[in-house]
Order: sequence, then structure tokens, then C-alpha cells
Amino acid sequence: MALFRITVKQSRSINGVRLEKGMTVEVAKGTSVATPTDVFGTIDGKKLVANAFMVKYGIDVVKANAISRLYMDCEKL
Repeated sequence: MALFRITVKQSRSINGVRLEKGMTVEVAKGTSVATPTDVFGTIDGKKLVANAFMVKYGIDVVKANAISRLYMDCEKL
């Protein structure tokens, strides 16, 4: 199992959703060979990130269309 930390790069408001620089969540991906690309590049990975932001901050990053390397950094822990 691989653990990733997702961090918002910069503060902005997108489609009525406010993202603040430094917001972070951690998500676990089922395989040990997972890469940061797997988190942003798969539907399952995007669902994990969206759910983590909803649970921790109560924001819908899917509505903001912000689950990408353009808005977020992803590092493997």
C-alpha cells in the first residue's frame, strides 16, 4: 500500500470553491508500486482525493475541477 500527501499549491477560488495554499490530505492507494501519476491519472485516485478533501475540509474539489498537477502537488510518503 502506498501513502500520498496531496497539497494545494496556491490559494484561489474556482467555481465557487475556495482552495487555500497549504491545504493537505493524505490518501492510501492499494498497490505498493503506485506513483503520483496514478493518483491524478485514474478515476479511482481522483475519487480518493475528492473524498479526502470532502471529509477533512467539506469542500468539493470535483466541482472546482482542481484534481490535477496544475492545482495540487502529490508526494509519495
